[in-house]
Amino acid sequence: MSKIKSILACDVGNSRIAMGCVIDEEITHVRRVPVGDLGDALADLWSECPAPARIAACSVQPEYLAALESAARQMEQKVLVVGRDLPLPIETNLSEPERIGTDRLCLAAMAYHRLGGACVVADFGTAITIDCVNDDGVFLGGAILPGLRLSADALARGASLLPAVKLERPDWVFGADTRQAIVGGIVCGARGALRELVESYATKLGVWPEVILTGGDAEIVGADCDMASVIVPDLCLLGVGLSARNVRK
Repeated sequence: MSKIKSILACDVGNSRIAMGCVIDEEITHVRRVPVGDLGDALADLWSECPAPARIAACSVQPEYLAALESAARQMEQKVLVVGRDLPLPIETNLSEPERIGTDRLCLAAMAYHRLGGACVVADFGTAITIDCVNDDGVFLGGAILPGLRLSADALARGASLLPAVKLERPDWVFGADTRQAIVGGIVCGARGALRELVESYATKLGVWPEVILTGGDAEIVGADCDMASVIVPDLCLLGVGLSARNVRK
């Protein structure tokens, strides 16, 4: 049997599908596409991955996962799904680990693999997840919050006089108008939640964990945040690749 050279890793999220070619611990050709553009994007990326290759995915959206598997079948390929075809990538102390989003577990596994000790991984996407791994590499759980854009959309829908806003890194302290007040409140609120949770986790662990940020809004939150050790935009895809690579070994 030929040794697998690359993993076409997929993260099937709530709003789009991220894909990239993972070779060992490096990732290239990253794309983030809506499900309607999936077929062409998957075929193009497959042609870029060194053969022989395999497709692996984590998913929090069953309908989008079905679309991914359908697109793979058109190429006569199978999608290996974390938690179904591939074992969960990290040990947990949870009573029902199979009920935890596999994206969170892939993130935690890759964060621990990179940092080698107690760590917190914060994913700033459609939802915000802030999870903790102890020094022994055991996933302890964490917290889920509304993402920055969900929060902004909720304010615009729920309060008639509040406008829709474009999120950005605030370079102000006092919001001088309604837009600045909303943006500053949402971004600084996310930073405050991160700080509160990391401090709480550290108290329970008895050691200060390193903090790794990821997700589409990680740069906005992490730009002026002294809590973050490093920002890795494609950590989940690397975690999917790690899951598939560990099974291969």
